[in-house]
Amino acid sequence: MKRFTNILLIFTVLFAVSACNQGDGSLSTDLINNPSSANDKQNNDEQPKIVFETTEHDFGKVIDGEIVSYSFEFTNKGNGDLIITSVDADCGCTVAEYPEKPVKPGEKGYVDLQFDSKHRQGFNHKTATVLTNAVLNKVELELKAKVYQPHSLGS
Repeated sequence: MKRFTNILLIFTVLFAVSACNQGDGSLSTDLINNPSSANDKQNNDEQPKIVFETTEHDFGKVIDGEIVSYSFEFTNKGNGDLIITSVDADCGCTVAEYPEKPVKPGEKGYVDLQFDSKHRQGFNHKTATVLTNAVLNKVELELKAKVYQPHSLGS
């Protein structure tokens, strides 16, 4: 019986590993050209560069249930078109909006983060990760707020 259990365990592990490797494993590189992850023949001077005015915003005191938002301004200070591929928030209470079209060199853009404070009483620190085709392709944005019940706001 012990041998049967071991064989069953081995097959279960093999099945789980093979199920995780579905697909052909290739990624489209049509939009991404990052020389630090490719070969060294790329020219860094032609790459986009995302520079945020600030990467942190503190809303201060917020009433429970209030929805607040902040626009993080950025500039493409590189020489290539900047493409934001995604903005992933660490919590379902935070929603992001960002430009879907390429941002030309020298142009400004905004990543808008909206925080829903409902049932989030106390200090909140939320993050959103911006992924781009820039040489440094990941930027973390932070939101902070202290959420109060309406009757305790004066405390």
